[in-house]
Amino acid sequence: MCGLNLGFIVIMIGLVVETEIGESMRFELESGKTKCIAEDIKANAMTVGKYSIVNPSEGQPFPDSHKLVVRVSSSKGNNYHLGDQVDSGTFAFTAAESGDYTTCFWANKHNPPVKMTIDFDWKSGVAAKDWSKVAKKGQVDTMEIELKKLYDTVAAIHEEMFYLREREEEMQELNKETNSKMATLN
Repeated sequence: MCGLNLGFIVIMIGLVVETEIGESMRFELESGKTKCIAEDIKANAMTVGKYSIVNPSEGQPFPDSHKLVVRVSSSKGNNYHLGDQVDSGTFAFTAAESGDYTTCFWANKHNPPVKMTIDFDWKSGVAAKDWSKVAKKGQVDTMEIELKKLYDTVAAIHEEMFYLREREEEMQELNKETNSKMATLN
């Protein structure tokens, strides 16, 4: 029985580690265009992000055409970050409500059109914590840090399970409503 519980915990930790790893990407954006990226984030989850335009002429200053407007907002319209006419930036917040959070990048219109390459790193949950700084601050040994990581991972699994149960209940209720409406139509 103990082996079964341990196996279950190891599997759950693996699932959380897989799902809580941040999104790191590189994409191109043409001047005058918009690109939005969404992430489903739980309430009270820490979120950090970093973005920057890749300099087309390394060692030279950025051209005037390489500026962005960046906005991070929740599905309910709350703004968490606004960068106006920037070439790089960071954001960090704790999600107030569960749902999709969107980061939109707008490139200024420029003639002739210019393509910009953007590096974007977005992490939430356990992945958002900088464990190296935690270790340096407290001067704690490696084993204690690993235990803290495991504890946070298990806590995240626990919270995720409650979140998934809530979502399941919502989906079941929607399914029941849809079935009853379909039954009245027949």
